[in-house]
Amino acid sequence: MSKYVVVVESPAKSKTIKKYLGKDFVVFASYGHVRDLVAKEGAVETDNDFAMRYEPIDRNAKHVDVIVKALRNAEALYLATDPDREGEAISWHLCELLRKKRGLKDKPVYRVVFHEITKTAVKEAVANPRELAMPLVDAQQARRALDFLVGFNLSPLLWKKVRRGLSAGRVQSPALRLIVEREDEIEAFNSQEYWTIGAEAAAEKQSFQAKLVEYQGKKVEQFTVTDEKTATEYKQHLLDIAEGKLLVSKIEKKQRKRNPAAPFITSTLQQEAVRKLGFTAKRTMRTAQQLYEGIDIGEGTTGLITYMRTDSVTLAKEAIFEIRDFIQATYGEENLPNSPRMYKTKSKNAQEAHEAIRPTLARHTPESIRRYLSDDQFKLYNLIWKRTVACQMQHATINTVAVDLFAGDDNRFRANGSQVAKPGFLQLYIEGTDDNKGLDDSTDKLLPALTEGEEIDLLGIMADQHFTEPPPRYSEASLVKTLEEYGIGRPSTYASITSTIQDRGYVVLEKKRFHPTDVGRVVTKFLTKYFTHYVDFGFTAQLEDQLDSVSRGEKNWIDLLREFWQPFKDKTVEIDKNVERKDVTQEKMDEDCPECKSPLSIRLGRRGRFVGCTNYPDCSYTRNLKEDPEDNATDEALEGRTCPKCEKPLVYKHGPYGKFIGCSGYPDCKFIESLNKPEDTGQTCPDCNKGNILKRKSRRGKIFYSCEHYPKCKYALWDEPIDGPCPKCGWPILTVKTTKKRGTERRCPQDSCKFSEPYENPEKPAE
Repeated sequence: MSKYVVVVESPAKSKTIKKYLGKDFVVFASYGHVRDLVAKEGAVETDNDFAMRYEPIDRNAKHVDVIVKALRNAEALYLATDPDREGEAISWHLCELLRKKRGLKDKPVYRVVFHEITKTAVKEAVANPRELAMPLVDAQQARRALDFLVGFNLSPLLWKKVRRGLSAGRVQSPALRLIVEREDEIEAFNSQEYWTIGAEAAAEKQSFQAKLVEYQGKKVEQFTVTDEKTATEYKQHLLDIAEGKLLVSKIEKKQRKRNPAAPFITSTLQQEAVRKLGFTAKRTMRTAQQLYEGIDIGEGTTGLITYMRTDSVTLAKEAIFEIRDFIQATYGEENLPNSPRMYKTKSKNAQEAHEAIRPTLARHTPESIRRYLSDDQFKLYNLIWKRTVACQMQHATINTVAVDLFAGDDNRFRANGSQVAKPGFLQLYIEGTDDNKGLDDSTDKLLPALTEGEEIDLLGIMADQHFTEPPPRYSEASLVKTLEEYGIGRPSTYASITSTIQDRGYVVLEKKRFHPTDVGRVVTKFLTKYFTHYVDFGFTAQLEDQLDSVSRGEKNWIDLLREFWQPFKDKTVEIDKNVERKDVTQEKMDEDCPECKSPLSIRLGRRGRFVGCTNYPDCSYTRNLKEDPEDNATDEALEGRTCPKCEKPLVYKHGPYGKFIGCSGYPDCKFIESLNKPEDTGQTCPDCNKGNILKRKSRRGKIFYSCEHYPKCKYALWDEPIDGPCPKCGWPILTVKTTKKRGTERRCPQDSCKFSEPYENPEKPAE
C-alpha cells in the first residue's frame, strides 16, 4: 500500500508525474474543481460577511471518493494542483471536502508547486513542500463572489429590460464594450481621398521607387493632394522639370540593432498563435495544456513546456544556461551574446516566481519529436521553442540607407532601403504584427549603389489614389492585447473572455474579426448608459489590481467585496425601478412613419434591430435597419400572382429581416412567402433515401445543403454535393471543396473516410 497520496488536476498530468515518484506514492486526478457555489440566489451571503455556500460538483464526486478511500491507509496528502490562484483554490476546496468526508483526519497536508513537469522539478517540489497559501485562495474566492454577484443581479435586469435568457459578466462586459465601440467608430468613419506621388528611377540597371516628400519647397503631407486634377498637375510638372533625370542629393547610411522579443507569456502566446497559426485563444490554451501535462516522446511521458498561465517573462537560470549551450552548439559562437539576455516583466502584478512559457529542454527540437505530436501540438510547440531559443540569441544587424533625389531645385523625393547584414535571431524567429502594421525589417529592400551628386534616370512619375480606412475590427490577438493594455483580465481568463462573449451571442467571429450582434450592441448600450462605472475600463482594471493585492496578502477580501457590493446593489435597485424596457430596446429617430406619421424608432426584435413605428400595434410599418427608407415606404407590385389563401394580389413587402412576398390583404390575410427558396441539387439524401438534398441559406446568409425533410431528417452538409459513389467507401454522394492551399477537390463527406482528389468542375468554363 502506498504511503503518500498525490492529487493533481488532470489525469494526463497524473500519468506523467506517477513515473517520477517511487512506489511509495500514488497519484490521482481531481478532474478540475471539486466544489462550486450553489446555483441559486443566496450562494454568497452578503449580509453575513459574504459567507459562500458551496456544494460538491456531481461529475467529480466519484474521483473525490477514490481519493478518500486511498487516504485511509496513507500517511500524508500532497496537493499538486496548478501553480496559480485557481490551482490553490482547488487544493483548498479538496481539503475542505476531504475533512467533511473524514478522509483527512489528522494526516499532514502538503502543498507542492512546480512550473514544469520534469523529473527534477517534480522531485524538488515534493522534497520542499509548503502550506496552502490562503491569500491566493481568498483572491480566488473574492473573484468568484464578484462574478456571481454581478451575474446574479445584472442578468435578471437584462431579462426584464432587454430579452429573456441574456446574461452579463464583470469582465466580459468591458470586452464587449470595446468591440461595440470599435464598430461604432467604423460606422461613423468618413473616408477621405488622398493621392501619393512617386518616382520610378533606375541606376546600374536596377529600378527602385521613391516618394515625393517636398514639392516646390513645401512639405508634402498625407492630404496635400486630395483629387485627381491636382495629382495630374503635380505629375506633369515633375515630368517637365525633371526632363528624364533625378539628382542624387544626399545619402544617409546607418546601421542599427534589432533585439529579439521576450519569451512568451499567456497573452503574447495567444496573440502570436492567432497571427501565425490561426488558432483561437481557447484552442491555443487547450493545446498548451497538453504540451504542459506531458506527451510520450519515446522516452516516456514528458512535460514539454512550462506552465502556460503566466504573466512573467523570467526564465530560470538553469534553463538559460541550457538554451545558451544549445545555441552555441547549433548556431555557433557568433550567434551567442556575451551574457544572457534578461527581460523585465511589464505588469506590476506579475508573479516573478513564475516563469515565462518555454520548452522544458531546448534539445527537444520540434523536428526531433514531430512524429509524437499532433498537428496542433507540433505547430504550437514549434512556435514556443523558436521564440524561446531566439530570445537568447545575438541581435540582428540591419543596414539602412535613405536617399534624397531632386527634380529641379525644390522637388524632393526620398527612397529608403534596408538589408539584413547579420541575421542573428532573425534566422530563427520573427515576431508577428497585427493589421499588417510594421513590416518585417528582415525584408530586403535594396537600393542600387548611388553617389551624391550623380544624375540617374527617371523612368516615370506615378500618381496613386488612396482612401483613408476606418480602424480595423478586433481580432482575437488585438483584443487580448488591448485587454492586457487596459489591465482587464489575467492570464487564466483571456481565453474564457473571448469565448464567453461568442457563446452568449453578443459577437460573431467572421474572417477572424469580431462583429457585434444587434443584441450585443443593445446590451452594451444598456450597461454603458446605466452601469457606466461598472463597465469602465479603469474601474475593471482597478478591481483586478485589488484582487492581486488580496493574493499578496495586502488587502482583506471581505473588505474588497463590501466596498463593491452596496453601491452596486443600490444601482441595480434604482435601474430596476426607474428604467422601462422601451428605454433600452428602442432608439428614437428623427423621422416619421410614412404610413401614419407617428415617430419611428430603432427597435430590437427576435432576430435583430429594425426600424418600426412607435404607434404599433395600430400601425405595423417596419423596415430593415440598413435599407434606404425610400425603398421601403410602400409595398411593391408583383405581376401575375395572387394569394393562394384569399386570391388577393401578392406584393413584395419589407420587414425587419429583409424583403419577402406577402398578401396585399394583410392584416386580414397573413400569407407570406420567403424569397430565399431552397434549390434542388439533384442529389438524393443518403441518410433517409427519400428526400432530395436542397441548397439553403442560413439566417446569417451562409450556404448549406440539407435534406428536404429537415428537421425530421437531419442530414446536412456545408460543401456542395455531387454524384458519387465514393471510390473508397462507397458512400452515395461526394462533395466539392475549394481552398487556397489545396485548390478544388472532390471529397467523401464521411468523417471516417479520408478520400479526396483534385477535381475540375465540368460546368465551369476554362479560364
